[in-house]
Amino acid sequence: MTSRVKPAVPLRFAIVGNPENRRVTLFADAVRAAGLPEPRTVPWLDVLRGDHAFEPGEVVRVDSPGEDAEVARLLRGSAEPVDMYRVEGSRDWYVGFTTALEKLQAAIEGAGAFALFRQREVAVAFDKQACHALLLDVGLPVPDEAESDGSESAFIKIRHGSSASGVVALTVRGSRRRAVTSAELVRTERGIELYNSLRVRTYLRDSDIDDLLAALAPDGLHAEQWIAKVQQDGRDCDLRIVTVGGRATHAVLRTSAHPMTNLHLGGQRGDLARFRALVGEPRWHKILDYAQTTAACFPTVHSLGIDVLPGADGHDYIGEVNAYGDLLPNLMGLPGTVGEGVDTYGAQVRALIGRFA
Repeated sequence: MTSRVKPAVPLRFAIVGNPENRRVTLFADAVRAAGLPEPRTVPWLDVLRGDHAFEPGEVVRVDSPGEDAEVARLLRGSAEPVDMYRVEGSRDWYVGFTTALEKLQAAIEGAGAFALFRQREVAVAFDKQACHALLLDVGLPVPDEAESDGSESAFIKIRHGSSASGVVALTVRGSRRRAVTSAELVRTERGIELYNSLRVRTYLRDSDIDDLLAALAPDGLHAEQWIAKVQQDGRDCDLRIVTVGGRATHAVLRTSAHPMTNLHLGGQRGDLARFRALVGEPRWHKILDYAQTTAACFPTVHSLGIDVLPGADGHDYIGEVNAYGDLLPNLMGLPGTVGEGVDTYGAQVRALIGRFA
């Protein structure tokens, strides 16, 4: 935060978000549990329609604008309703979102309130190519870049995608290819359409794989070499590390029988204690150090969700940085941190109380 005006004490929060979304309600629950005044909700719809204002001294949390069709339509600048299940359109969404975030930051600071973010840092977190380059530049381990044209094995992502939308895990063995993806490819009279699906699909025909990648390409792609990961009970593992104020406070081990570990795609929470015992405490603390070094690249974003890929070869890699990666209900924090005994939202409120006390 760069504003010179002190926040109100006790803290008064405003939450920019979609009012019925779990993210908003869970953060509001944490504010109430801390005995602070009722947080004020500023709907994303009001922000995008220009019907909002902030109050001096408020601490403003800006949450994800996702899961609302009208918000998505306005962000994309579309005159027609938006199909929330369609994969395509992430580039337009990103342009609209970062533009709105810039205006929002100016409005917050102009009112003498405090923003828990800076637009430029959130914009980088939502740009997989820019984020990869930033982390590489500071010496953090990231997977090597790969070709996104389907010619080699790679983990291919939409450049501005989220929640594994349109992710393709492509394996190339000689003339044979295999694409595992969260996208459902539908052939219509209008052409190829892609839909987000909770059922991970496998495509083996070259024509399907080529059409899939061609339909994804207009939104921009970022491809990385596939990392062979540590396994637990025969399932691939990765880690979501949540940082609050730059410190690692929560960690969840995610396991999956397929390449995508996202919990909404069938991934499961694994046994973190067994994982720590397997890799050993020195490596575990190095993983936490990687997460905190990553968070230091985004110093004004109060909380981040950082994905760490634990390699089967003993090396670990930063996979992604998520500006809104704290939705992990009922996950209590790591002992000895500000998150101990509370969830990710409770940790954020606790840290802010300590910061402004």
